[in-house]
Amino acid sequence: MRRNRRSLLLGAVLALAAALMLLTTFASASSGGAQHVRWDIISIPGGTPGPGAHVNPGGHASASAANGGDTITLMGSGTFVAPASGGGSGAFDPKYLSRNQTATGFFDFVWNGKAAKGPNVSDVPNGTYTVTALVSWENAGAQADIGLISSIDEGTATNGTAVLAIAFSDGSQGVLTVGCHGPGAPAGIFEGIATTKGYKTYYNVSPPVAGVDANRTTFHVR
Repeated sequence: MRRNRRSLLLGAVLALAAALMLLTTFASASSGGAQHVRWDIISIPGGTPGPGAHVNPGGHASASAANGGDTITLMGSGTFVAPASGGGSGAFDPKYLSRNQTATGFFDFVWNGKAAKGPNVSDVPNGTYTVTALVSWENAGAQADIGLISSIDEGTATNGTAVLAIAFSDGSQGVLTVGCHGPGAPAGIFEGIATTKGYKTYYNVSPPVAGVDANRTTFHVR
């Protein structure tokens, strides 16, 4: 009986130690620098960033396929929780609905610089996409304050690059890269989006042009 009691006591102590270890590990991971990030393809009415310009969600950005292929245009925004390592994650910010609703947008195609819109809605080759996982996130530092007025109140406006796995509504898969080369960004980051869709590679990024409200992005980090 005494031996059994000692065994039970030892088992309880070991279980408690294991529980404390798990709690310590979880607390360490939670405070280890994970970043809650919102990304947006933005709209700047007037198309020229500068003092007094307004930054809004709901913009659009384009990229062209290789070898004279078509152009894809995306809208979208979403959130993710990036680990301190900067690597990938399936974690999405619980502040924003469920995992498959946190990062959505729509896409359509343009041929020869003209929108491929026919007389019927069914003639427009467009649809939606959903972000399914974070592949990587690299923070390139807070944006310099140049007097922009942002309606996105989600933390510090930040430069960087995010790579996101996405699923299109037509069943195809892709990898979306969102680059933000905002005020004060270091060299080497494109501004806009690039993506794959099935076997097509839309890697010819359409750069932002002064006076044109398109091809701009931003991140906000909390």
